Amino acid sequence: MIKIGILSSHNGSGYKTLHKACEKGILNAQVALVISNNSDAKVLKSAAKRETPNFIINQKLFPNESLDKKITELMQEYECDYIFLSGYMKKLETILVSTYENKIINSHPALLPKFGGKGMYGRNVHEAVVKAGEKTSGVTIHFVNEHYDEGEFILQKSLELTSNETVDSLEQKIKDLESVAIIEAFQKII
Repeated sequence: MIKIGILSSHNGSGYKTLHKACEKGILNAQVALVISNNSDAKVLKSAAKRETPNFIINQKLFPNESLDKKITELMQEYECDYIFLSGYMKKLETILVSTYENKIINSHPALLPKFGGKGMYGRNVHEAVVKAGEKTSGVTIHFVNEHYDEGEFILQKSLELTSNETVDSLEQKIKDLESVAIIEAFQKII
């Protein structure tokens, strides 16, 4: 059975999606652990409620230490085959990326290469899409490398924007589409 480690800074909706898919047998996998850099992240409460081992790794708790080295060690201790970034707001360092080359997966809320790069996450992406007057948007599930949003695509799913699309309506549509895309991406990989 494939083991997945989760990195998340906030709500961890991708964690919930993957956990549910594993529980229902949609994916022959298990979410082995959750790590957050934010001690107030809701994902930690979700993980505790679902009895998923969870950890906080940040500079406050581990000053003068390589956080990515600690993350790498925990992922290896829990025998993770893949890592999924569920709204993880830190750039990954070489040690983690090279140890898990083509094994770290991210979901980006737009059709890359458009609307990617530093600072392009969550609501910022939806605002940029609407402001640009785009006719389509979507989700890109991709492998992570050392550069923001430049890893090889696993899959893309698109949707049409309405003529009166708002940032809020687009954000909700993308979240719904993302839940489907994450599971399809893992089915493709596994």
